[in-house]
Amino acid sequence: IVLNNPRKRNALSLSMLQSLREDLLHDVKSKDLRVVIISAEGPVFCSGHDLKELSSEEDVKHHSQVFEICAEVMTLIQKLPVPVIAKVNGLATAAGCQLVASCDIAVASEKSQFATPGVNIGLFCSTPAVALGRSLPRKVALEMLFTGEPLSAQEALMHGLVSKVVPEDKLEEETMKIAHKICESSKSILALGKATFYRQMTQDLDTAYKMTTQVMVDNLTLRDGQEGIEAFIQKRKPVWSH
Repeated sequence: IVLNNPRKRNALSLSMLQSLREDLLHDVKSKDLRVVIISAEGPVFCSGHDLKELSSEEDVKHHSQVFEICAEVMTLIQKLPVPVIAKVNGLATAAGCQLVASCDIAVASEKSQFATPGVNIGLFCSTPAVALGRSLPRKVALEMLFTGEPLSAQEALMHGLVSKVVPEDKLEEETMKIAHKICESSKSILALGKATFYRQMTQDLDTAYKMTTQVMVDNLTLRDGQEGIEAFIQKRKPVWSH
């Protein structure tokens, strides 16, 4: 999926968010869909919401619609049965930074930067803070939210906002390497694992272990769960049914 409105700095306008939701759900039930990559055209990955849509020219109903669909898209990414990778080459600010934080994996070029500068224009980045606060240490997230100052790609890596930082000319290659590695595994096993991971992250330790213990048992009942173990014992490559 390519954010392709560089003239508007790939702002998450209502129409862009609607398109993004549609594209994320496209082919979601297809066995052939194995991984989703979100990238962007131009020097800015995503500048966040289109501020013209948030001015007093639009009514409260419109403002609510923008934030509601944005929250829907961000949570949808984590509900998809396949891994979602952000391929970031440039600046990601406000809801654009939220988009990166919401993806399962994020690969960034060395020139990329990440910021939540809403405070500077009197609109605190409260919804981006949901994703940011779940990806970064609290004090790092709050410094970003209180000051609006950007993190460099290396700082973002150090604090866990992105998975990997690579030279710009290696960004495509590195992202595809991860995507292809994901495609070597069973889709059904990955779907189970992803759903379970996000579920246990909100639970206390005892509840998380109780729930995941049952999931491990359930995993063994799946056809690909047995196929993988049999293939390992027989020293052959597994043949996944997905």
